[in-house]
Amino acid sequence: MDDASNAFSKLAKGKGRELEDFSLNNDLPWVEKYRPITLDDVVSHKDITTTIEQFIQKNRLPHLLFYGPPGTGKTSTIIAVARRLYGANYKKQILELNASDDRGIDVVRDQIKGFAETRGVFAKGFKLIILDEADMMTQAAQAALRRVIEQYTRNVRFCIICNYVNKITPAIQSRCTRFRFSPLPVSEVEKRLQTVIENEGVKVSPEGKEALLKLSRGDMRRALNVLQACHAAYDITDEEAIYTCTGNPHPKDIENVVNSMMSQEFGTCYHMINSLKTERGLALQDLISGAFDYVQELELPPHSRVYLLDQLATIEHRLSTGGSEKLQLTALIAAFKNTVELASRK
Repeated sequence: MDDASNAFSKLAKGKGRELEDFSLNNDLPWVEKYRPITLDDVVSHKDITTTIEQFIQKNRLPHLLFYGPPGTGKTSTIIAVARRLYGANYKKQILELNASDDRGIDVVRDQIKGFAETRGVFAKGFKLIILDEADMMTQAAQAALRRVIEQYTRNVRFCIICNYVNKITPAIQSRCTRFRFSPLPVSEVEKRLQTVIENEGVKVSPEGKEALLKLSRGDMRRALNVLQACHAAYDITDEEAIYTCTGNPHPKDIENVVNSMMSQEFGTCYHMINSLKTERGLALQDLISGAFDYVQELELPPHSRVYLLDQLATIEHRLSTGGSEKLQLTALIAAFKNTVELASRK
């Protein structure tokens, strides 16, 4: 028992994590289990965390607006800030709302305003209100929120988190210090994944890790969720397991599909792709995304490459607005046929 305790202590100390958060939550999803505890643990965004640390040290923390793609550390950063400000009992000093569920004006008037206008008997300083997915709030709710931000600045600080900053009204944006969280570099995602792989004893092949990093596209949450799902379903997490688990088409299938569209007769190609979609359970959207990546590696004249990329974008847009998959599949094949013809003219 002593050996186990020492091992956990060393591990927690080496990774900069608190023992209680790391070792006693084995039933948690890995996304939560390995969530950063301190600002130093936050991956990649050192310029943001350094700036916020300066604000905290000078006791001048402004209202914050975090925006950027999913899985880049926005929520983890503000939770780390809350721990830094309030210590272990930080949950008593914060109000965390997911605005995609609670996005009406009543929430602003009742929950947010009620929390903002009260102060703890013994607590000093300000409280923290975290609004996640705030870009889903209605315009009326955002207008009411603007007034609450103005009125209760002495009591609370707001952290507004969203994916699309253009959906936040300019009046709220002007009252916050904005930080953009860009997609994480592959090297940073790989470092954190390696830590998880070693701690959890996951058997991963080099090809599997490469496929996982490729599909994550800078999203740490997605990478950890896929890794945990594959670890639960397969003995060895290899390339095949990653693509099967995520439902993405295998690169070899994409290669076969693109080569078929560029060389085979129209009817033969159509039936082959339809059979592949049925057999593997693939959506046309997935094939278009894979084809886009594969086309980047093909040697095509500039004019035919521009034509093909324009057609891929148009077909993807039609699918997103409810277009028929069968019709759009024929359009996709036709786009590749026309690309071959354009390339042969020059």
